[in-house]
Amino acid sequence: MSKINILFSKMHGLGNDYVVIDESEAECVIEDKKSELVIKLCRRGFSIGADGVIFVAPATENGDIKFRIFNAEGSEAEMCGNGIRCFSKFLYDNGINRKEKINVETQAGIKMVEQTIKNGKIEYCRVDMGKATFKTSDIPMDVAEDEFVDQFLKVKGQPMQMTALSVGNPHAVIFVEDAGQVELDKWGPAIENHPLFPQRTNVHFVEVVSPQEIIMVTWERGAGPTLACGTGATSCAIAGNKLEKLDESVLVHLPGGELQIDVYRDKNEFGAFMEGDAFHVFDGIMVVDI
Repeated sequence: MSKINILFSKMHGLGNDYVVIDESEAECVIEDKKSELVIKLCRRGFSIGADGVIFVAPATENGDIKFRIFNAEGSEAEMCGNGIRCFSKFLYDNGINRKEKINVETQAGIKMVEQTIKNGKIEYCRVDMGKATFKTSDIPMDVAEDEFVDQFLKVKGQPMQMTALSVGNPHAVIFVEDAGQVELDKWGPAIENHPLFPQRTNVHFVEVVSPQEIIMVTWERGAGPTLACGTGATSCAIAGNKLEKLDESVLVHLPGGELQIDVYRDKNEFGAFMEGDAFHVFDGIMVVDI
């Protein structure tokens, strides 16, 4: 075990908080130590504390730069809507990439991020979240049906009506009468770790205020209850549109703030744009035994 100095920024998108580490020029944490480092950094009360860790990496495909995100328990996720906005702001603020439009390489494909810049600062980010899929083989979900849309899944012996989809990472969306009354600590982990989701899933409970407005609470895969989830807000808006509960333009109220989701549709394919803020909290150096 040796000591390494980690230079980082603490950032958040609607309270969904991250440690951001720049590896765009050189890898500062070797690959087989990343998960161990993430667990150390994210431990609230004993370390920096965060929902996850974002690494800025050189692009390997057709993007301008690569986005990597790890959950607090050390697993690498495919994509994160709040995280990619923090990532975009980090790039601009640190002079790594100051384009107004950036093609970001993620494990869920290339995502286009458009930044609105005023007086030398990013005012907000709009992300093309790409196409969603309801195919159970792509989510993945181990069921016989090609799609699991508005169907019942038995959880803890109780049937729960939900829609499963992927927007680069897996989501289970459950529409409820009152999101504030959901026993999130009970149902969140039970659905996340349900055996029919072999790679686990993010879980969202959604209250429809109107066809243009929803309230949602989230149990995030690998992180637990979170104040916001960008891919989750996207999946809820798309699922609601498919079920004809929601219009194309939806304001999403999350415990940490609001996101605007604009759903687009091409025949039977759904995609969405996400718009929201990202905030820099502080910079620091941490000495870590690893």
